Amino acid sequence: MTSLATLAFVHAHPDDEAFFGGGAVAHYASLGHRVVLITCTRGQLGFDAKFRAGNEPDHDDLQTTMTRASELQHSAAILGFARVVNLGYDDSGMMGWPQNANPHAFMNAHPDDVGRTIASILDEEGVQVVVTYDEKGFYGHPDHIQANVVARNAVERSTSVQRLYYSVVPEGNIKKLIADATPLGLSLPAFVLDAGTHVADDLIATTMDVREYVKVKHQSMTAHASQIDNDDLVEMPDALFSLLFGIEYYQRAWSRHETSGDADELVGGL
Repeated sequence: MTSLATLAFVHAHPDDEAFFGGGAVAHYASLGHRVVLITCTRGQLGFDAKFRAGNEPDHDDLQTTMTRASELQHSAAILGFARVVNLGYDDSGMMGWPQNANPHAFMNAHPDDVGRTIASILDEEGVQVVVTYDEKGFYGHPDHIQANVVARNAVERSTSVQRLYYSVVPEGNIKKLIADATPLGLSLPAFVLDAGTHVADDLIATTMDVREYVKVKHQSMTAHASQIDNDDLVEMPDALFSLLFGIEYYQRAWSRHETSGDADELVGGL
């Protein structure tokens, strides 16, 4: 193992790697750190080639799986991931979809089974820092919530991991975004204004300025062209995109040892 810390990002679906922590990935990859992506589902319930959502009749799960696998590899290469692992679980769909009852859906997987698999990857890679979503899954998607559960399970089993972080957005940042966007005449998307996706400011441990990598993040999101629900972000003006994605915030969820030096670096102090 090199002296540079290895990081792993645990995500639910193809495209999540572009939205949650993509700037940190690009930053650390550019510095020579090994960064590993673990995606838990195939994302087969995303939009298919005929723009049908996963809960619509005649949705083409197979085609969607193949398309999203290709998009994931493209996006991961743009960001700089050194290794991409897809655990292959079925996408559970949004809460309340009939696919929630699928026994092979990720939300129904036993956390110990998934945790053991992820822990083996973490230890094989010598991962020291793991990043995933918070307990709410950022916005309540059942697969995001499950990703939090299995990531915590894996970290508890791992012998190499030193820290676990959640990619979050502080409430105070939203108020500032609104204030900054108003004089620019920019309209913020609904998810930004949804208080359910935000956390208290005092939970933020690490604030990373990744404005140097916003174009890379934008390209990564654009790589997932099949997912038309992201079109408002892909087509967003540069000024608003930079406001939304130029700074990343992380909550430190767990640390093996007393932690210092991570105010602006996830690997600070290691």
